[in-house]
Amino acid sequence: MKSLSLNQLYKACVLKDLPFKTTRQLEPLAEIVGQNRAQAAVRFALAMPHGGYNVYAVGRNGLGKRTMMLRYLEHHVDTDNQSHDWCYVANFEEPRVPRMLRLPAGKGTELKQDMEKLMGRLMKMIPQTFDSDSFLERAEQLKNEYAKKQEDELEKVAAQAKRKKVRLNITTPGGYRLVAMNGDEAHTAESFQALTEEQREKFESDINKLEKKLRHALRKLADWEQEYAESQQALNEETLEGISGHQIDELVEKYRDQPDVVAYFEAVRKDLSESLEIFLEDNEEQAAIAYASLDKKMPRRYLVNVLVHQKTDEVPVVVEDNPTYHNLFGYVESVTFKGTVFTDFSLIRPGSLHRANGGYLLMDAIKVLEQPFVWDGIKRALRSKSIQINSLERELTLSGTISLEPEEIPLDVKIVLFGDRETWMLLQEYDPEFAELFRVTADFENEMMRTDESQLLYAKFIASLVDEKKLLHCNNKAVARIIEHSARMAEHQDRLSLHAADIANLLRESDYWARQAGARLIQNSHVDQALESARYRSSRIRDQFYDSIRDGSTLVSTTGTCVGQVNALSVLSTGGFEFGLSNRITATCYYGDGGVMDIERDVKLGGNIHSKGVMILSSWLSAHFAVTDPMHLSASLTFEQNYGEVDGDSASLAEMCALVSALSGLPVRQDLAITGSVNQFGEVQPIGGVNEKVEGFYSTCKLTGGLTGTQGVIVPGTNVQNLMLDQDVVQAVRDGKFAVHSVTRAEEAITLLLGKPAGKADNKGRYPKQSVFGMIQQRLEKMREHERQEHARDDHKDPSIH
Repeated sequence: MKSLSLNQLYKACVLKDLPFKTTRQLEPLAEIVGQNRAQAAVRFALAMPHGGYNVYAVGRNGLGKRTMMLRYLEHHVDTDNQSHDWCYVANFEEPRVPRMLRLPAGKGTELKQDMEKLMGRLMKMIPQTFDSDSFLERAEQLKNEYAKKQEDELEKVAAQAKRKKVRLNITTPGGYRLVAMNGDEAHTAESFQALTEEQREKFESDINKLEKKLRHALRKLADWEQEYAESQQALNEETLEGISGHQIDELVEKYRDQPDVVAYFEAVRKDLSESLEIFLEDNEEQAAIAYASLDKKMPRRYLVNVLVHQKTDEVPVVVEDNPTYHNLFGYVESVTFKGTVFTDFSLIRPGSLHRANGGYLLMDAIKVLEQPFVWDGIKRALRSKSIQINSLERELTLSGTISLEPEEIPLDVKIVLFGDRETWMLLQEYDPEFAELFRVTADFENEMMRTDESQLLYAKFIASLVDEKKLLHCNNKAVARIIEHSARMAEHQDRLSLHAADIANLLRESDYWARQAGARLIQNSHVDQALESARYRSSRIRDQFYDSIRDGSTLVSTTGTCVGQVNALSVLSTGGFEFGLSNRITATCYYGDGGVMDIERDVKLGGNIHSKGVMILSSWLSAHFAVTDPMHLSASLTFEQNYGEVDGDSASLAEMCALVSALSGLPVRQDLAITGSVNQFGEVQPIGGVNEKVEGFYSTCKLTGGLTGTQGVIVPGTNVQNLMLDQDVVQAVRDGKFAVHSVTRAEEAITLLLGKPAGKADNKGRYPKQSVFGMIQQRLEKMREHERQEHARDDHKDPSIH
């Protein structure tokens, strides 16, 4: 059986397939390579005008999900959608419910500046105008007119009273008293009592009549007071209109195509006259609150709170890295003034949903689910198509503190969640609303097929990473080396890994080594140096295992032969770095009922898959050697020097060879290691980590006395396509010091390891005598014959036994 050829161990990237000298000659890709399925899903979701077509991007971290989405949105966003500015302004009728204004992009800040300009003028002009001589004269004239009318009316009543010998006394403002007079003096109780009854009655009758007249006069006074207030208000409004009317009219004309803004200006016009004292009093409180809330010193009720300001008409694309409740939905700030907590509409702050409104919001699914109340809030917003700024404190506590309830903002956003498949499946399973709101799944590939065309595409992908990260350009040999490493990462000669983060890291590190060497381009030697450096940084645990092999504390044989002992191969992972190790599997057999005892399972160190592999072995043995007669040999299997849990069935072929050796008594070659899974029919099945396993045994051979030229590894035939071995191993094969064999059936592996043909059964189920299976068959037949003789002897001694 021939060993594998060099080109089967490593598929090199041929330079003639890369028609360029450096990546500088390549046009960087605008999109992520190899994600056609995900791109089609995103294209569909973003084109759908209906609600619920939000995207969940599925794939492990580092595949470039976010980068692809941002690049796609950058190049394919529908620019017909107009973005908006969103503002909150005071609601003069209902202060707790601030009004929302929607304006075209860029107009929000303009409106804010226009209002500030208007208020700046009014703050100067109103005090000046209302303090001017002309206004004060008119106000004084108005006041005097009403005072004269009031005096005349009271004088009339006083004159009538005087004729009746009654005096009208004014006690306090608004307090009037009618007093009976005794000449020039008011009657005392005694003098009044001294009057005749007729005189007293006349006084009382006159006073009653006069009181009626007085009440009538006072009603007139009250009406005139109201008239005076209205006249004063009209004067104020007239004066204000003279100052502000033309300015507000100009703004109304400027924003005439925005009905909501025009309505707001009219409300401001009306409110100015009602809130005149704000401008006339030197209000320290306003200044202090403005200072505390980082605002300008101006009447707060006329501020425009620009919640979202879009600089251009481009559709907003927002990435939220910290999706807390407030960061997403906005919140209302408060300031403290003289020990009192104060808030108003100008302290409403936006969240990511506000900024992304009319566009796209990108978030990490796990981060969203980790934050309390956020997931429910997102679903509520998507269902209602509106953003409500609710105080989270109100949801968390029972106290009903006074707070604002801003008008809802209509929501039109596409949400893109990035997450792994497990999170996606959990949401599908446990949240019935998830499938309704996230109807599109963008499923990202881990790998792409490796062809001449895809290699060139991958080179452009490398060029785009170089361009994006501002790295040195790569020559074609460096690109070829990266493509070969990508195939190694994909564990397949005809596939390329799409794990963009790993390729980007490799390019960064290669760039570092190239700059250290003063090179102008990244060359393949720099890529090799980066790979070696990364391996060295991560290999402390591996080197500890290798030290134990070197000093003999881990028992491994790489020369000679031994019965029932096989070198199996395993893969260990330490935080992303994987390496192969040689493991000794031993089997012993003894008289029994034909069962195979798995020591690992019995001591609870064997996982379910490993136990399944051993059970398959038992059935394979029984199918070969115990079809018609019982098998009187039992066996036990174990991984020597294994003190942790073992799982997986990739050692089942090695366990089979160890069992066959123990049953036949034939020694196993120790210069060969073997890996592979086997089924009940003896077919060898593929396993994972084949490159690390081959390299692990190669290193073991070097550590235990060096390479002899006969050493090698047996791998499943279906794993040959996965081989992308280290250059040291390929060179050793080239020099004839190491070999890699492939097998498709258990019999081939047995033949290689035991040095004799496994044997093929004839029509009667007999194996050739000199074959491995023939020897086992003969051994079992001898045991069966011996058992029959024992039974016959026992029957002869005791005839009563029937």
